Amino acid sequence: MLKRLAGSETGFEKEDQQFDLREWLNFAWRQWKFIAAFVAVAILLGAIQLVTTTPLYTATAQILLDPRKQKTLGEDVVLGDEALTAPVIESQMAIIRSTSLLRRVVDRERLVEPKPTTDTKNTEKPASDNESSASGFFSIWQTSNKAERSENPIYPPEVLRAVDGLRGGLSVSRVGPSHILAISFVATDPVRAARFANAIADAYIIDKLDARFEAAKRSSTWLNERLTELRKQVGESEEAVIAFRSENNLQRGSTANATLDQQQLGDLNGRLIAARTELAEKKARLDLLKSAEEKGSNIQSLLPDMVKDSPVVNALRTQAAGISQREADLVARYGDRHPLVVNVRAERRDVESHMAAEIRKLAANVKNDYELAKARADSLESSLRQVSGQSDSASSAVIKLRELERAAQVNKTLFEDFLQKSKLTQEQSTFEVKDARIITPALPPRGPTSPNRSRTMMLSVVLGLIVGVAAAFGKEMLNSGFTTPRQVEDMLGLPLLSSVSRIDKSDLTVNGKAITLAQHVILKPLSRHSESLRALRTGIQMTDVDNPPKVVQVTSAVPSEGKTTLALALAASAASSGAKVLYIDADLRRPSGTKILGADRSKGLVDLLLGAIPVQEAIQYNEETRLWALTAGSKTQNPPDLLGSERMKALVASFKSSFDFVVIDTPPTGPVIDPVVVSGLADKIIFVVRWASTARELVQGAVGQISLHNNVAGLVFNQVDERQAQKYGKYAYSYYYGARHYRNYYQS
Repeated sequence: MLKRLAGSETGFEKEDQQFDLREWLNFAWRQWKFIAAFVAVAILLGAIQLVTTTPLYTATAQILLDPRKQKTLGEDVVLGDEALTAPVIESQMAIIRSTSLLRRVVDRERLVEPKPTTDTKNTEKPASDNESSASGFFSIWQTSNKAERSENPIYPPEVLRAVDGLRGGLSVSRVGPSHILAISFVATDPVRAARFANAIADAYIIDKLDARFEAAKRSSTWLNERLTELRKQVGESEEAVIAFRSENNLQRGSTANATLDQQQLGDLNGRLIAARTELAEKKARLDLLKSAEEKGSNIQSLLPDMVKDSPVVNALRTQAAGISQREADLVARYGDRHPLVVNVRAERRDVESHMAAEIRKLAANVKNDYELAKARADSLESSLRQVSGQSDSASSAVIKLRELERAAQVNKTLFEDFLQKSKLTQEQSTFEVKDARIITPALPPRGPTSPNRSRTMMLSVVLGLIVGVAAAFGKEMLNSGFTTPRQVEDMLGLPLLSSVSRIDKSDLTVNGKAITLAQHVILKPLSRHSESLRALRTGIQMTDVDNPPKVVQVTSAVPSEGKTTLALALAASAASSGAKVLYIDADLRRPSGTKILGADRSKGLVDLLLGAIPVQEAIQYNEETRLWALTAGSKTQNPPDLLGSERMKALVASFKSSFDFVVIDTPPTGPVIDPVVVSGLADKIIFVVRWASTARELVQGAVGQISLHNNVAGLVFNQVDERQAQKYGKYAYSYYYGARHYRNYYQS
């Protein structure tokens, strides 16, 4: 049978390699309370976190960046529109997060209270509810008065802290691939979150309008200055015409009889007018450029058409916008002094220098164009003088008059053109189609966005399960005792002969009198404990079917395994079947069996081995258990010598022929050598192991110590907890004796 079991180990190893759902279910059945405790603790911790964590509310406003390209008040407008490319949208997001825009919100929402002036005697007036409504998310800052702010261009520290507080709760994102920007704000109060989100969105719209208004205002200011000069030139040119007519007594129409070639003269006059008109425009551009250079103004804002039509400048603008976005991201992530920030700023300065150089080239082209137009006009004037033949004083007067009239007409045309542009610019500064609008204002959120209650509780349950299962596995691994027959067969290569359940005190009471387990077997032969002992006897017989063992040694690895009680019960079970059974208490150090039989003061095995008494006086019959007993007898100082003596061998040989079944109760194998000495006298050895208690390594060492004669029949599980044993699944087949499916087969 041992060979058959050893051969079956391969089957177990193959089964180990496969996933067995029943083993996992049995594991969950055994440890569900332990795992549930961890889950309960995790849920409790999650609930505590939800209670102690301040809820945060997120409100979101959406802004549409209108991609439509519309011209207002005609096509010839000063301010142009910019295509909504990805870098442009990223730049708009950076503007929303900028300090200047958030400063608008700080001032508008009165997040910073002004300090009282030094000459005031009264105490500072308390802030109203609106002024202090940000106290739940921001601190109360104190800042300087308006005079101090106007004198100091740097933001005060209190304002910067307020701006940083706004930026900490602000997040700007693009909604998919659309032209919609989502402005979200997080605060501890839902109303405050919606309020600040809407305030930032409004500040962005106002900032765009202000930027366009300022640009139009600067252009309008320059045009007005230029109009003053042109108005003066028109007046002077018209006065010159009138004065020349008066001096030369020339009336209107007196030039009709001129002797010049009218066709050629008219052609030259037309070309000269066009050249002077072009010269005036080039001179206006040149004067504008010189004025910008003297005042240090931005050439791009004064010459937008020239800069806008340059592909190189537009490319450099796009590159500068991308670099600015990278700089903002790196500053937010690493700080101002990080090497990456320094590098990206150097790159931005390089792009700006290239852009400035390109603009200087454009400015140089303006100067060249003016010189070319001037040369063309001078050439036409020279040709006109040659054609007119200035020898005739009358013709000269006519020509001079026409020149003055042409100059007056050119000045008038130029003045009207600038006047029209000035009117358009003024209208554009006061009326502009919005290129950004709020499509979804922020509303107070109904519930907090953080902490997420359902997600927190779900995460607590999952973490509790993970930790609980891991702890349960650790607990299973720390359980060093044998729990299933498979463990016995895999580790020791021995069969599990039987499992004896833990017996209650009520089962060991008959008519109010306490009985032993051996008496229980006699008095209750149909109980499950009696059946387990019969299964043990059958297992012993099946270890050698041809030569059933008659002398059986019962031992254990450590004390307190219930070895003696089980040995007496085994002997009583055999006696109840009608066999002549002898129980030998060979535990000469601690004769527990002798005490149970009530023969503490009787002569026994020690006396018999010493030859003090004959065999007939040493062996006693016990009526209650129906078996013969050879108790330990007197005390001795050398138990191993007595048990290993030749007389002991002869006694066992004679008992083997005189009795049907002999049970030798020996001490535990671990503490003493007595069981090893007796093992050579027994046909089979039974190891008693307390279920789920005795360390497997101790049992393995004890079995290896005593199995010198290869006569170990197997193991017996004692004091098995039936409810717990059923949770070990299909390998715990011996434990189902106490299950409801078997209870009808037993009697109390």
